[in-house]
Amino acid sequence: MEHLGSTLTATYAHPKPTPTNFLPAVGTLASSYRDRFPHNNVTHPLSLPWRPSTYYKVASDSPTLGPYCTRSQKVCDNTMLPFVSNRTTLFTRYTPDDWYRSNLTNYLESDTSRHNSERLRVDTSRLIQDKYQHTRKTQADSTQNLGERVNDIGFWKSEITHELDAMIGETNALTDVKKKLERALMETEAPLQVARECLFHREKRMGIDLVHDDVETQLLTEVDIILCCEERMKLHLDKAIAQLAANRASQHELEKDLSDKQAAYRIDDKCHHLRNTSDGVSYFRGVERVDATVSVPESWAKFTDDNVLHSQSTRAASSKLRDDIHNLLVVTANETWNQFNKVNLSFTSRIAETADAKNKIQIHLAKTLQEIFQTEMTIESIKKAIKDKSAFLKVAQTRLDERTRRPNIELCRDMAQLRLVNEVYEVDDTIQTLQQRLREAEDTLQSLVHSKATLGHDLAVKANSLYIDQEKCMSMRKTFPNTLRLAGFC
Repeated sequence: MEHLGSTLTATYAHPKPTPTNFLPAVGTLASSYRDRFPHNNVTHPLSLPWRPSTYYKVASDSPTLGPYCTRSQKVCDNTMLPFVSNRTTLFTRYTPDDWYRSNLTNYLESDTSRHNSERLRVDTSRLIQDKYQHTRKTQADSTQNLGERVNDIGFWKSEITHELDAMIGETNALTDVKKKLERALMETEAPLQVARECLFHREKRMGIDLVHDDVETQLLTEVDIILCCEERMKLHLDKAIAQLAANRASQHELEKDLSDKQAAYRIDDKCHHLRNTSDGVSYFRGVERVDATVSVPESWAKFTDDNVLHSQSTRAASSKLRDDIHNLLVVTANETWNQFNKVNLSFTSRIAETADAKNKIQIHLAKTLQEIFQTEMTIESIKKAIKDKSAFLKVAQTRLDERTRRPNIELCRDMAQLRLVNEVYEVDDTIQTLQQRLREAEDTLQSLVHSKATLGHDLAVKANSLYIDQEKCMSMRKTFPNTLRLAGFC
């Protein structure tokens, strides 16, 4: 003889159940737990956002962590649509998001209607079969009730087993994501150390090159971004640890309930198969007056129902946290990598500027050295010219001195005398002019020497800055981890 249980009505299958005095049948709950929290399959890969369409699709369907609102988005959100009467042919009544949302709503309503119909058909078939079995076995009430009890325990045991397997899988998945998050958090230490080392090395620049340039700004931004990413990672790591504790607590409750169900299943199954001819039957006088029960069918079903619902709620929260962590890893990896590229571009531009300035200084220094050489040659020529003019002056003055010894009336102020006097004045004036020019040339030479020293010092400063940026900083940034390592996949 085959005994099947009647339908059981659970609290989540019908929002407002009608109180009954008999154990609800299993049929109305056969598929309710698996459909209470529908799982939306992710149809998009969690790839990097260098594909704009994929990135914005992920951002619209999946939960994000405080996304950055760009200026264009703020303008779009705060801008009102024009009146219908003022629209031109370039404006439409709805947006693409409205179109996609409308289609998604229609799909969901269709799925819900088909699901309710399918569940109604299955429940109706089970109800017809249970009623048919109940009608055939009206004279075996005790055996039938035991059979129902065994079936109910078997149903709840299978539900608990199914939920327990799902919870174990979710716990393992969350543990793997937690390990990825820990690896990603460890990978951020190296970029942070590199950025700080670059800032430290750039403090060794000298003179005018110790400037707050774009490279320093980008390096400070990189440090802030990495620290912000680390803070968000640590926050989600704490959430993952707490969620794992909640998952294990729910798993423990399910395992304890499953153990009790298995013991009850063995006892009730033995009672269900007892017959008048079975061994072990005997009199136990007064046993019917002993009531050792601690629950009624409704509270018994509600206890397991609550355990399963609590486990499903915990599992849904765990799944959402996993999605948040995946999105966080992708976002932080992209933010860090993009800022790394910005810093490298700033370094490249600054190195090019410094190299160009260094080349120009070298050109000016070479010209200055050439001019110093020319000025020194000019000074030598002036000195030689002054020396040459001294001989002319000596001759003229000697002639005048000799003519002062002429006797008496011979001391005539003739043309020779006048020309010698003019010659002395002219030669002396020429010597004074050359000496003035010599002083000017020497001053110019000092200025050129000072310019040479300044250019030489500036050249050393530029060479030092170029060495720091190109050799020290850029050589360290070659070891920057890729996006896979930053996302915790390696």
